Amino acid sequence: MIATQYKIILPSDYDMNIIKDRVKNNGYKTDGFEDLKFKLYLITEKGTNKSLQNSYCPLYLWKDSNGLNKFLFNGFYDNIITSFGWQKVNVGIPLIDTTTHKIKGSKYVFEITKEIHPQESLNNLKDKIEKDIPSFGDTEYMVIYNPDKWKYHVFYFIDDLSNVKSEEGIIYDILHISQEKI
Repeated sequence: MIATQYKIILPSDYDMNIIKDRVKNNGYKTDGFEDLKFKLYLITEKGTNKSLQNSYCPLYLWKDSNGLNKFLFNGFYDNIITSFGWQKVNVGIPLIDTTTHKIKGSKYVFEITKEIHPQESLNNLKDKIEKDIPSFGDTEYMVIYNPDKWKYHVFYFIDDLSNVKSEEGIIYDILHISQEKI
């Protein structure tokens, strides 16, 4: 599996209804996309949920590189380039994925980012991360790591923001979720 995300930072006075309408009118186009486990159409809005900026930050989880390559190089990603200019696509490797089709009902994604510090061995790092990350009951989540930056990101799929109020992280609103055909 491969995770990808691009984070498009928008001006503080940007009308976020433009993004909401864009997703409302086009989000379905990635439903059932080749090799896509899911795509989350995520936004932050300045002044909402402690966000300091407006952003559009789609998050993808690919089952295979064929679908990602098709998306990037067969014209689908051109819509992003045309609308927002050249964007850096962050790539990560899933380490833990507890997600099921149930994420379809989630309203928010809560992201926590942590460093992977230099150490003598990475043996059992997955177990250590699982033990150290916050738990929010039976909330589904995934952990994506980047060995080029030695960081990992935990993405929680939540409905109740009161569970994460005491944690530092980014709260995204989910506008649409495209998933694989079940």
